[in-house]
Amino acid sequence: MARAKEFDEDAVLLKGMELFWEQGYEKTSMQELVSHMGIHKGSMYDTFGDKKALYIRALKRYSDKLEQSYKLRIDGLSAKEAIGMLFERASQPGEEFPSGCFIVNTAVELAKHDSEARDYVHQFWDYTEQLIRDVIIEGQQSGELSKTLNAEWLAQFFNNSLIGLRVMVKTSTDRGKLRQIIEMNMSLLK
Repeated sequence: MARAKEFDEDAVLLKGMELFWEQGYEKTSMQELVSHMGIHKGSMYDTFGDKKALYIRALKRYSDKLEQSYKLRIDGLSAKEAIGMLFERASQPGEEFPSGCFIVNTAVELAKHDSEARDYVHQFWDYTEQLIRDVIIEGQQSGELSKTLNAEWLAQFFNNSLIGLRVMVKTSTDRGKLRQIIEMNMSLLK
């Protein structure tokens, strides 16, 4: 008879994600994962598979939660408020988890040589770009935003700016500079 798990799978997955997020995939050893996650090596393999499978599962959980969070946070906001919220969220230093973005870290470290990681990165960035495009189009239809704005190009630009902001928040303590970057981006909606 199989033994019942003696740990909360999601809580343990979050701990693994946190360590990967902080150290990166290559720098994180299996022993560090097992120790940080507080489970036995056998339980780790039985539940999550190998290191790569754990990483991909953590990446999927992160992107799913972020997508849900975006939907909830922009619901009921005007177009400008929704886009501003995305920038504000990207500019916040880490509270519960390390600063920056786990997706951006994956893009920088793994996407060039790992097709599965690259697919998750592209999927999330495509989602974000489409979300921004939809918000812009809704803003144009409501009259909040000018119809002369090219929603496609602006969504691409804002998505790229969000990615850059997520990188900067990992290295910059200059909140004023981050604020100026957000304001410059938002000025394009006037």
